[in-house]
Amino acid sequence: MIRTRLEHLLIGTPKRFGDDGETSAIAKDAVERPLLLSFEGLAGDQVADPLHHGGRDKAVHLYPIEHYAFWQEKYPDVAALQQPGSFGENLSCTGLTEQQLCLGDIFRVGKALIECSHARQPCWKLNHRFGKADVLKTVVKTGKSGSYFRVLEEGLVQAGDPLVQQARPHPEWPLERLFAMLVGGQHKGQATALAALSNNPALAKTWRIRAEQLAGN
Repeated sequence: MIRTRLEHLLIGTPKRFGDDGETSAIAKDAVERPLLLSFEGLAGDQVADPLHHGGRDKAVHLYPIEHYAFWQEKYPDVAALQQPGSFGENLSCTGLTEQQLCLGDIFRVGKALIECSHARQPCWKLNHRFGKADVLKTVVKTGKSGSYFRVLEEGLVQAGDPLVQQARPHPEWPLERLFAMLVGGQHKGQATALAALSNNPALAKTWRIRAEQLAGN
């Protein structure tokens, strides 16, 4: 059973981001006060692009603290990487890397109950955020994606709360494997596994559709 601690709770609002007037809420700031974690996400947290972000399958984003050392070494000149929240995460902790976390894992954090729904699929905004052309490519190559959770029970959460695993229904699907298959290009010859994923209700709907499409290729 995994037991860790929520080191940082983070929220953000859309701000000007791209050269063409795009906005993004990828930059998050830590808050110390308790916040309601509802089925739609944390109180006070917003998304700029509801088509690709937010929703019940992406209620909160977690990014492991352990990954920051890798990124700081790779990009020592990027000041944003010196504090949590750089990858748009709402939950910041140790002990929940893609090797340690599995699809469908259920955790109690504060008064809320959350379930791992999928890994994060990187987009161009990571390159723009850090001013580097290869961030997206590096995430795909290393699998340092972070994870998304849906909310099963709403409740107050606060930095410092314990984050305790309650169940692991799919130990065969660590996020490392899930990401490699659905994003990292390692789907060839995996039609049976992909078909199983496409029918797994723990997996986010968009990724179930992707698994079905890849199974047919």
